[in-house]
Amino acid sequence: MESNYVWMNTKRIETLVDGIFAIAMTLLVLNFEIPQFTGVITNAVIWNALVELWPKMFTYGLSFILLAIFWRVNHQQFYLIKKSDTPLLWINIFWLMFVALVPFSTSLIGEYGEFEISELFFQINFLLIGILFNLNWRYAASRGLLDKSVNQKKIERIKRINLALPIAAVIAIILVFIIPEYSSLAYLSTYFLKKFFKASI
Repeated sequence: MESNYVWMNTKRIETLVDGIFAIAMTLLVLNFEIPQFTGVITNAVIWNALVELWPKMFTYGLSFILLAIFWRVNHQQFYLIKKSDTPLLWINIFWLMFVALVPFSTSLIGEYGEFEISELFFQINFLLIGILFNLNWRYAASRGLLDKSVNQKKIERIKRINLALPIAAVIAIILVFIIPEYSSLAYLSTYFLKKFFKASI
């Protein structure tokens, strides 16, 4: 069924996506501060300070890569989404709202990663990003906003592959209550989940 309220070219949404992602990915680096030293500064002192930054560096790298993946697959999806209507626009606006929150949630676990609530906030942030990303594709497919060359098999294939991140986020949320400091490692499973969903179609 084709939407009766097509009014905006998807290029405007894609431009907004590019801008928000560029800002969010840049702001991630603000999680780092140059260490301040007192006394004699040596290579060993600087090295120890860098080692202490490891948790922040890991979270920064993970968040940056996940955002990069979302940016890439979003463009892949909008290559197939040819028309937009008001609900699709708002789905993307709310999606970008949580994307823009990633620098804050990353800083939170960078500073207080040993506390469950900080890790939980971070994981829920990515869960909501994953859910809205799924909703974007499902809505576009159900309202006839896709390119006419996209068949039902491809629609279902993308639906299943898009489940990888929300599932990984749910696993991470569970791990928060078991091993909070390592819960983010659950996102490494997205690679295998995508392979599984591709093979199961």
